[in-house]
Amino acid sequence: MKLDFSSPFTERTPRVVNAAKLHRAKERKKAGRILVEGFNSVDAAISTGAATDLFVTQSAAERYADVVTAAGYLDVYVHAIDDKAAASLSETVTTPGIFAVCRPVLWTVGKALGRKPQLVTVPVETSEPGNAGTLMRVSDSMGADAVIFAGNTVDPQSNKAARASAGSLFHIPVAREPNIKQVLGQLRSAGLQILATAADGDVTLDQVDLAKPTAWLLGNEAHGLDDDLLNEADIRVSIPIRGRAESLNLATAAAICLYQSAQAQEAEE
Repeated sequence: MKLDFSSPFTERTPRVVNAAKLHRAKERKKAGRILVEGFNSVDAAISTGAATDLFVTQSAAERYADVVTAAGYLDVYVHAIDDKAAASLSETVTTPGIFAVCRPVLWTVGKALGRKPQLVTVPVETSEPGNAGTLMRVSDSMGADAVIFAGNTVDPQSNKAARASAGSLFHIPVAREPNIKQVLGQLRSAGLQILATAADGDVTLDQVDLAKPTAWLLGNEAHGLDDDLLNEADIRVSIPIRGRAESLNLATAAAICLYQSAQAQEAEE
């Protein structure tokens, strides 16, 4: 697909101005659109049919020619932009020069769980977009059925979270529900055992039956899971630490738990 860069959109072009506003949650809700940047996120958005508009600089159009061509075939509006427009759309120090405006992709909890989920990630009160994105990416990598952000969480559709997910926001069902009790009820109705990560767990990771359909509750980066929520879990599970580190960060703990669960469930098949 050949783009004309003789008169590219600038940072003052209305379409660019409106797209840049999508960095704010209020504007995303108002417009019913989200903005993502970078090759992985844009490629996933286009290939899954979520993208409506593609914005690309001349250098990025050359670098990502296949993505631009695919966008044209899939009836995505493709807009040539200059470097200043790219800077206004970007949240990175060095802009990738490629952006997509997309329809929202969040699921309801019920639809995300589907009929017979086997492995579900439930981050609680997640406040860092980078961690939210990494959790989506890890869950996607481990073959989880869904990610459900529970409680007062960061928006998993923010540009930063989407970028950290490396496209997984568009690959795996992702839901966001502020009512944690409601989430727990739906997990139980779906036949999932609820395991909570805790430093002082009742059992260690290698002592629990991970072959069962499982939902992992993962606590806030700074405070973990509160006592009331830990008591709601079927089992409190700790990850054995054999070295001298005091603890694991959220993303690492999630990766270990999900990997162990995926291994155990695969062995049962």
